Amino acid sequence: MPISPARSAAFELLLRIHKTDAYGSELMHSPRFAKLSPADHALLTEIVMGVLRWRGTLDEAIAARSSQPLAKLDIEVLTALRIGLYQTLFLDRIPPHAAINDSVELVKRARKGSASGFVNALLRKIDKTKLDARNLPIYSSHPEWLVERWKKDYGDGAAEEICRYDQLPPAATVRVTDPSLVHELQAQGISLQKSSLLANSFRITGGYITGTTAFRERQLILQDEGSQLIALLLGSGNSILDCCAAPGGKTRIIAERNPQTEVIALELHPHRAALLRKLVPHENVRIIAGDARAVPLSRSFDRVLVDAPCSGTGTLTRNPEIKWRLKAEDLPRLQTYQVEILSAAMRQVAPGGRIIYSTCSLEPEENEQVVESALAVDPTFAVVDCGEELAKLQVAGELAWKDTESLLSGQYLRTIPGVHPCDGFFAAIIEKR
Repeated sequence: MPISPARSAAFELLLRIHKTDAYGSELMHSPRFAKLSPADHALLTEIVMGVLRWRGTLDEAIAARSSQPLAKLDIEVLTALRIGLYQTLFLDRIPPHAAINDSVELVKRARKGSASGFVNALLRKIDKTKLDARNLPIYSSHPEWLVERWKKDYGDGAAEEICRYDQLPPAATVRVTDPSLVHELQAQGISLQKSSLLANSFRITGGYITGTTAFRERQLILQDEGSQLIALLLGSGNSILDCCAAPGGKTRIIAERNPQTEVIALELHPHRAALLRKLVPHENVRIIAGDARAVPLSRSFDRVLVDAPCSGTGTLTRNPEIKWRLKAEDLPRLQTYQVEILSAAMRQVAPGGRIIYSTCSLEPEENEQVVESALAVDPTFAVVDCGEELAKLQVAGELAWKDTESLLSGQYLRTIPGVHPCDGFFAAIIEKR
């Protein structure tokens, strides 16, 4: 029997995500799936991201009805069950029989035909009226160890907001500083809503931004408001280094705000450096492939951005697979790497210059503790209160958010998903005396 192209692609992608370190948001936009119709691509996205977001809840429901422990199920069988169950519980327009039949066929196609009866019987046991997706516990699809950390670090209320935010599809946001471009987008059928965080940021509430002339010509890119705010914190400089620069959203903003300054964008992986050039075509940006732990430059800079590789726990709405991969024991390893990068970047800063150290992590080990460790070794640097820069951004008309105190954790910037209208970001401003 033929299988829906969207379900077949979702099955393939979820298996690949399980077996590798790939991200669903990247795989779905690979050339392999470019020939899917818009409707099929939309369903592919819904199934893949939905299964990843709600995996914990789906597995609980499967385990409660399975005659075998989940650990003993072949991953192909478990993936087909998750796909069928997600559609049954969350997608009202999908007839249950269509979702179930395709899950059975997916198992057969994966050469697990002996389990087809098991898949069929288990999915038909699900009574949607008794398992209402709208009433599921908000914590149910996050690892308990992460939730407990967030409760300890941010309080029960904020932890609940983080989990609620993570389970929703992310907002599509663009930065637009030219009013004529806003009118052009609206004329092409794009509905825009002004951001409550940043004055030049807009949420797309209708239309297909990827089909617009501006998007195709790379006049704008999709970028979370929190990510945009990090770039704004850097301010202006006569010489700027952007470490760990890919994919390039922050680099773009830095280059646009400093058109007379050469911006050096450093990226470890050559293929990501090539992607960076496509997203950041600005003439004042020079891209170098190199390791930020050993910056291949002998000059110093008065502004440096270290947007360090991290766990990404502030971006789970976009990258839900992270919460199923990450382990508590990963954090010390990440911290060591981040301290090495920050310490190397500090050696590139001119007297009176500044570093912005940032991550999209909610974990203190990757944030405050990294800054404290690096400064303990080099006392010529000191932390600058981020509140001062936020106040300047307000005066300049860049920051629309009124309650700047809520954006601060001591001297540091801290956005909390759900509490603020963006992903979770941390930033420290460090100045060389």
